[in-house]
Amino acid sequence: MKELDLILKNIKNKELLPIYFFHGEEPFFMDVAVRSFENDVLEEDEKAFNQTVVYGKDTTFSDVLSLARQFPMMGDKQVIILKEAQEIRLTEKDADALKIYVENPVESTLLVIAHKHKKIDSRKSFAKTLAKNKMLFLSEKMRDYEVPKWIEQELRNLKLQAKPNIPAMLSEYLGTDLSRISNELQKLKMILKEGDVLDEKTIETHIGISKDFNVFELIKALGKKDEATAMRIAHFIGKSPKANPFVMMIGNLYNFFSNLIIYHTLSGQSPQIQASTMGVSPYFIKDYTEAARFYNLKHCTRIISILREIDLKNKGLGAINMDEGELLREMVYKILRVDQLKVKL
Repeated sequence: MKELDLILKNIKNKELLPIYFFHGEEPFFMDVAVRSFENDVLEEDEKAFNQTVVYGKDTTFSDVLSLARQFPMMGDKQVIILKEAQEIRLTEKDADALKIYVENPVESTLLVIAHKHKKIDSRKSFAKTLAKNKMLFLSEKMRDYEVPKWIEQELRNLKLQAKPNIPAMLSEYLGTDLSRISNELQKLKMILKEGDVLDEKTIETHIGISKDFNVFELIKALGKKDEATAMRIAHFIGKSPKANPFVMMIGNLYNFFSNLIIYHTLSGQSPQIQASTMGVSPYFIKDYTEAARFYNLKHCTRIISILREIDLKNKGLGAINMDEGELLREMVYKILRVDQLKVKL
């Protein structure tokens, strides 16, 4: 959420709007903002009298607005926080009442509403009024390619040093679950000593991602056309399907070879332009430069077809009694032998 840093700064400086309505598919940014409203607006001795937290499944918008219209006890401000607002069925009457309150909020009340996992209907009059008054904040789901850059920023925020490949490695295995990624980074912060550099061994020890047998290393081996290593990794990964979801394998390989196609089309451009267009760190351009030596544009197109074929087999089309380990080994073998295979495009 682009506004998060500004919101946190405003909370610290006590420069607050009367209403903050959060909505969208990404709960992490909402949780960070709401936690700060809950912890940092009032002093501890004020919270008992002037801070109320309610949950959508236990209340109604009518009840929340009634609380908001009350005045603080023995203080200048009260904080009303509605969590899980998506659990409330929003009636037309509620929407009208909310619009009226937004137009004339109680100055001594800070009302915070978190509507998780989906957007509200922006066509509703109360939503338009919130947006007009700059009290509506959208928390959008982060795209896969954006996550490594976000991890880099989180590492800086935590003052953690890391090898350049670590953000991508964590993104590959933890996906777009920002809450989980944040929790893992917080754990690492407690474990690492000042001056330590976060590397693959630390990740393997404390998060459980093998530094030798993972999709990251598989892609590296395929990129170098190191057949023995690639097949050994495929064999090992195939024994642990729960730790290495097959869909994730397909997705990561698809991203790599799709980017390799883009790399070929940008031949002659600077590494910075190539990295920006592909949505990767410049650190990884050398991997694509090496892979381009073994896989030309036609080979990459064929590999995309191989991945689609294996994906269909994994869904039960054209594969009889083949488990994910066998499919993975077949996929890796065909990629390594792409220059010798006839693939239907």
